Amino acid sequence: MNSSEIKGAFYIALKDLKTYYLKPPNISWGIMFPIVMTLAFILRNPSGIKELAPGLIAMSILFASTSAEAIVIVFERRTKTFERLLLAPLSIKSVLFGKVLGGIIFGFLISSIFLMGSVLFLKSSISNFIFLTLSLLLSALVFSVFGTLVSVYVKEIFDAMTLANFFRFPMIFLCGVFLPVSSMPSFIQPLAYIFPLTYSVDLIRFFLTGTYDVVNPLSCAIVLIVYSIILFYFSVLILKRRIEQ
Repeated sequence: MNSSEIKGAFYIALKDLKTYYLKPPNISWGIMFPIVMTLAFILRNPSGIKELAPGLIAMSILFASTSAEAIVIVFERRTKTFERLLLAPLSIKSVLFGKVLGGIIFGFLISSIFLMGSVLFLKSSISNFIFLTLSLLLSALVFSVFGTLVSVYVKEIFDAMTLANFFRFPMIFLCGVFLPVSSMPSFIQPLAYIFPLTYSVDLIRFFLTGTYDVVNPLSCAIVLIVYSIILFYFSVLILKRRIEQ
């Protein structure tokens, strides 16, 4: 993309943030759901509260980045407003990148709130702040692209939320958010490696605590980047086919 397309994508992201993300329902969903889920596990095991910080932060990115991302495009296509973006001198890749960028920014903002809460209330320490910040952005990227893929794949908002939750909820319990993957039954562990949340949790855990569970940070970063590229490629491909129909 050239400078004008990057600028156009940035303005698309700002428009989406104002129109969709920075609304009370999305903010409350991105914040309250991870907190409620975490409280449920804290009540069961109060002594393990500090160990939940990496999973809590990763889960907040997952739900914040996909809260509106999974429905934005399908909603705009239903209301015929998405076609206006396609009339702009921007490629489909640039338009989708703008959509993804909105999810990245919102996911990063929400995860930053949870990061500060973890440091203040859970007494978590940060081993490397710069790389932890990059980890949050990389996690927000892959989950925002995932939401974009869902949004271009379906035709109805209800279908978008159903499909997104079909993947999000299993990830919560399989990817080391509340229980380390290494301590799960051996027949379940291979499932954890399928989902990007596993690598997000381990990456954040390393730069938050200095240790990781099953995957080293370099491998986590590579897998998340590969996931992002593949999901974005399929998003562009599917959207092109939808437009041509």
